[in-house]
Amino acid sequence: MLEVKQVSKLYENQRGVHGIDFSMSRGEIVGFLGPNGAGKTTTMRMITGYLNPTHGSILVDGLSMADHPKKARQKIGYLPETPPLYPEMSITAYLQFIADLRGIPVKEQKRRIGEVIERLGLQGRERQIIRSLSKGYKQRVGLAQAILHNPDLLILDEPTSGLDPKQIIEIRQLIRELGENHTVLLSTHILPEINTLCNRVLIINQGRIVLDGQPDQLANSMGETFEVSLEVKGPREAVLSELRSVPGVSGVKELNPVEVAVQAAAASTDNEAVEPETAAISAAVAPDDTDGTVKVLVSSADREDIREAVFYRLAERRYPILAMKKESLSLEDIFLKLTTNESLDSSPADASDDPEEVASNA
Repeated sequence: MLEVKQVSKLYENQRGVHGIDFSMSRGEIVGFLGPNGAGKTTTMRMITGYLNPTHGSILVDGLSMADHPKKARQKIGYLPETPPLYPEMSITAYLQFIADLRGIPVKEQKRRIGEVIERLGLQGRERQIIRSLSKGYKQRVGLAQAILHNPDLLILDEPTSGLDPKQIIEIRQLIRELGENHTVLLSTHILPEINTLCNRVLIINQGRIVLDGQPDQLANSMGETFEVSLEVKGPREAVLSELRSVPGVSGVKELNPVEVAVQAAAASTDNEAVEPETAAISAAVAPDDTDGTVKVLVSSADREDIREAVFYRLAERRYPILAMKKESLSLEDIFLKLTTNESLDSSPADASDDPEEVASNA
């Protein structure tokens, strides 16, 4: 559906994007991650035809954005971070205006406008002036204009930015539904949103794609060691000694109560979970009620799965394993690992710092 081939956008005194190369198949929802100034918005603007790349090519459903820009744009729906709305217009008037711009035949406009209003939950607000809408409803109108012409590809730049939790849930559900019939490229700073919505993630840093993969497989591809946490019943020194002697084990680290509490809190997926710092403090001051058990983190340097060997060794010594959990990097860990080397004095080429936009406003 989308092919971005070795695309670069170069500026004389500012960092651009370099050799961006990826493709998207029909029906994919792809998350586009990166720190501020990494090049996300610049890349999206080139895909949608708002910026011309210095090098490389962009194809939308086989159509070159350079050779057939009008036809290629007809296949794209774009929601910038700030929705392109006219605050003095009503929702219906605005969508009729967009329908005219998109070349939707007059006889089909009423039907299409009615469909997107129903799909985006705007019924009963058709005559409402956009200025008077909440930010969540403005975002819905922005999505409505993006899908009005039934595009094959949707480009969404920070669609949940600045929304309250209820609005975020509603917009995410809308994106899931849109993903059933559209290919979606979604830029976001909210990392849990990637796990919730996307079946693939791209991470960009300093203008280059540094990772491309499925969210649930990223940890394995990035992990330098295989780690498993254990809770074992038995004498402390004997358990630690046995674990260190297991073939393939390169490290055994005993976990203190604070580390255990932080791990448990960080692993929780409950939105109401206790903050890791709070849980750690509580664990540190709580009485020790785990007499006779040892909590450890066991690692393998060559990424070999050591769980079976550990199980049989401890079972042979009659030290019961009360808990065993394979540890993996979170998406937050991976993101930080790939992007924290960004130079602080580099000039961003993203969002409002886009050089062409700055120049046009001068």
